[in-house]
Amino acid sequence: MQKTIDNIDFEKSGGLVPVIVQDAKTKDVLTLAYTNKESLELAKKTGNSWFWSRSRNKLWMKGEESGNTQKIKEILVDCDSDAIIYLVEPSGPACHLGEQVCFHNTLEK
Repeated sequence: MQKTIDNIDFEKSGGLVPVIVQDAKTKDVLTLAYTNKESLELAKKTGNSWFWSRSRNKLWMKGEESGNTQKIKEILVDCDSDAIIYLVEPSGPACHLGEQVCFHNTLEK
């Protein structure tokens, strides 16, 4: 089923919805970020991963500082329209620490 940005339920979670960023080829989960309506519109318009930074309180494009951009191949919306997956082609590591994926730590037992 096709959805539009207007179908996304931004209000359910205070204006932000989670975005799982996944490598389109390997299906590795690269990171989890958040988007608001404006950053989702920018992602659709530019084809690059745009998010809302909760720590910096501003829009940001993945790779604007590091050069490690993510070209969006497809955007998937969950059944409740309150979570998104970006299937991307990464141009470098996803993690700001230089790791390929952000989920590289294990929790102690």
